[in-house]
Parts: sequence; C-alpha cells; structure tokens
Amino acid sequence: MEYAAQYYIGHHSNATKAKTKKAVQTVERVRRVGTTHKGCTRNRQRQTEVHSGANVANAFLKTTFLPKLEIKSVQPRMEAEKIETDFYKSLCAVARHYNGFEPTDTRAFGFPYNLALSVWEVENHLKRYVRNWNSLRLLQDDKGKTFFISEEQYNTGATLYYIPVVPLYKMLRNRETKNTALLLLSVFAYLYHIADIPYYRQEDAYIYWQYEMIADWIEQDDEAELDSRMEELKVAEWCGEKMEQKIFNRKNLDVFAERLKSFIPKNDFEQECLKVAKGFFTLYSDYPVTTVFQHSMCANDDAEQEDEVIAMNKYISFIANANGWLYETLAESVNNEFNEYGTTEEPTIEKTFSGANITDCNLDFENRLFPLIGELCYLLNNH
Repeated sequence: MEYAAQYYIGHHSNATKAKTKKAVQTVERVRRVGTTHKGCTRNRQRQTEVHSGANVANAFLKTTFLPKLEIKSVQPRMEAEKIETDFYKSLCAVARHYNGFEPTDTRAFGFPYNLALSVWEVENHLKRYVRNWNSLRLLQDDKGKTFFISEEQYNTGATLYYIPVVPLYKMLRNRETKNTALLLLSVFAYLYHIADIPYYRQEDAYIYWQYEMIADWIEQDDEAELDSRMEELKVAEWCGEKMEQKIFNRKNLDVFAERLKSFIPKNDFEQECLKVAKGFFTLYSDYPVTTVFQHSMCANDDAEQEDEVIAMNKYISFIANANGWLYETLAESVNNEFNEYGTTEEPTIEKTFSGANITDCNLDFENRLFPLIGELCYLLNNH
C-alpha cells in the first residue's frame, strides 16, 4: 500500500516530539487521537493518519475561540469536501456502534476545525463510556478515503500472570485437601488445553529457558548455598514433570462439571476455590475453544520483534512456585529483561469504520479470564 498525502489537523507548533530509548520505541499505554499505533511494530507501510485537534476547551460549543491549528498543506475545496463527507459517514458509524450516542453537528465551524472538534467529542465519549477503549485514529487510505479505526485493548497492568504448580502438587498429596486439589486440577486442565497457557517444562516456553539459565548460574557459582539452590531447582523440575502428566489427562476436563456439583466446601479457602472453579467452568462453557492469545497482535510478526515487545507468552505461564529463592531469582531475571523492552503486547482489537461490516468481536473473554487467573494465583500462593 502506498502512502497518500498526509493532513495535519490540530497539531500545535510547540508539540513535544516523540522520544526514543536507544533503538526501541517508547510507547505510552494510552494513545491519544492522532498518535501513531505502536502496539507491535510491524515492517509494513500503514495508511496515512489524519491527526486530530489537541487541548480543545471543555465547553467548545459555547465559546467563539477555536483551537489553534497548523495546516501544513492546503487542500483544494473539492478534496476538502470529500474528506468531510467520508469523515461524517465514518463518525456516524462509530456513534452507532458505540452505545448509539449522537455526535454534535460541527459543520458550521468550517474545515478543518469541524473535524478537530468532532474528534475531540467522540474521543471523550469513548473514553468515558466504552470499556477497554484505547485509541481512535483517523486515517486516509491510498484511494483517498477517510475513515476511523478504533482500538480496544485489555490492560494487563504490568502483571506477571504466573500460575504456580507446586502448591497444587502438595495439595494433591494431602488427604485433607485432595478433593479441593482435584477440583483445581480441572481448572489447570482447562488453562493448559483450552486457554493454551504455556507450561514451564516445555522447551518452547519462555519460562523453561529462564529456569535453564538459572541452572547455568548455579553451576558456575561456588558459594556454600549451591547444594540447596540446586535442590530447589530439581524439585521444580520433578514436580513440573509429574504435574504435567496429570494436567495432560483430558479426563480432568470431562469430569469438571461433575467435580463442581459434588464439591462441598468445608472452610473459607475451599469456598473461594469453588467460586474460582465455577468462574473458569462458566468461561469454558461460553468459550469452549478460545485461547488467551486470540487477540494477540504480534502472533504473526517476525522474530526480530522479540527484542522490542514483551510478548504475551512471556508474562503468562505456568511456573513451579511463586515463593522461595528460585522464584525471587526468576522474577528478578524477568523484570530486568522486561525493562529493556519498548512496550508490552496486550490483547487488542481494531475496528475499522470505512463502510464495510464492523467486526462484532470484543474483549469479554479477557475481561473474565485475567481476573480469574489472578484469584487462582492468590489462592495457591497463600494456602
């Protein structure tokens, strides 16, 4: 796709320029109208962006002061009319899709102020009323058609969604907690087989190589604590192998509903486990084949992107344990590495308002899955 001419609407002459951190682009989590989408850098040309106005007064329809605009190219009247026609058609499509709000008629302000004011209004409405809304971009393709693209994104909050396996192993070996452990084993089977959470004993998992790197450090260390640290690592590996054999058995999915029905909680901990298990089972029933990576924006990117973006499979995984020296070392290693990245990959949906049918997908699955994983980890780590 070739680039079309670019129009600047609402850029202040003293606007701050984007900064870079070495070779990695610095990206803000919430992008305002007119910013370039940088969720995952891709080696391809993009459609031309039409940038919106900035710092418009709150009561913009009650004042005679218009936003300061810097127009770097003057469009012929016919071209401006084409942009306006496309703009308002796309704006109405956005309004219908998101709660059916009624945009204010800004045509009396004249081009390009009318566009800047409308973008300001719709952006503020989406920010206030639409869950997971992240950014709105006004683009012009190589055929000269102007339209909006809206981006919705689940904010993972810089959280490591690491699900510990060793606590469940210990619960299975304890007669008093075995029934609860079997219930959670069905949850683990769902996360392993359906949600497709990476397992740390598989060589294609990011955490697998983190543990391998830690093992290399231990072998090169001559301190007196060497034996105890290596023992902790061996326990993590051994438990991981044993538990994967149990989780891999899909029978745990087949009896999920039966285990829920027959489970009778005896204390607060078991009551919370039942609540979380019910949440996962409902999610499994509603989304029987959906994976955590369904809205991964970098799934098909080149390998060179690995040095720029914290991929989802790096901060979502099964791990051995979330306590002890091994986990502290793992967490420190992961955080040090992540500090070198420019941005984080998060579940993202883009909706194009160019006249074609608008995708009906949403982030309901992610809005339910990630909090459930957080609750599950809390229960396992604090039992």
